Amino acid sequence: MKYAIIAAGEGSRLAQEGITQPKPLVKVHGEHLIERLIRIFTDNDAEEIVVICNDKTKLVSEYLRHIEENGLNGKKIPLRHIVKNTSSSMHSFYELSRFLNNSPFILTTVDTIFNENEFIQYTTVFQEATAKGWDGVMAVTDFIDDEKPLYVGTDEQLNITGFWDKKMPDCRYVSGGIYGLTPAVIRTLQASVEKGESRMRNFQRALIADSYRLKAHPMGKIFDIDHMDDILKADKFLNEQDIGHQA
Repeated sequence: MKYAIIAAGEGSRLAQEGITQPKPLVKVHGEHLIERLIRIFTDNDAEEIVVICNDKTKLVSEYLRHIEENGLNGKKIPLRHIVKNTSSSMHSFYELSRFLNNSPFILTTVDTIFNENEFIQYTTVFQEATAKGWDGVMAVTDFIDDEKPLYVGTDEQLNITGFWDKKMPDCRYVSGGIYGLTPAVIRTLQASVEKGESRMRNFQRALIADSYRLKAHPMGKIFDIDHMDDILKADKFLNEQDIGHQA
């Protein structure tokens, strides 16, 4: 299975609050955000990890090149990265898609924080679902922390019925920003880009319109690092995981 990381954003809100590092290199719980995801994905049987970063600073691409050449934590990492400025996360996904057309993959942004044990369960559910012919499994959460959450409509079997900007009667969850997909959906991604779409949520709506079969998988608390206080929140959350694991 492949993994893809969008690390091409500018992190402007963090910069406005005094954070000088580029977002992928911000540390939470002793690890750079990009390092943490690469480690977790490697531990979950990554066939390949593809990353897109921007050229606003060389620090991120140099860090990724170092991992490609020297590994991480004593392990060789099946990592490749591209450097390109994009106008949105959906366009970043589009740039990565040429590496994702021959295997199921899990895509997320560099600042997504989640419970590692729950992620292991998610990868298992995703692989089982794709083996049964499903087109995707989206990680969802009932923890609403996003400034503009994307509500996910589901039926009683957690089949996804729609994606909404406002809470609808069938919405128990919001998107966690972790997308498990098959290569078939890249056709819809290409069509969305050609139509001038730029938001991941509109791509997800297009998947429903194109009759792809998607499941939701609840994953507990998931949140992004958008502000300085989110870094503190992530440190606390991940420290609590460590304590719970030791207990």
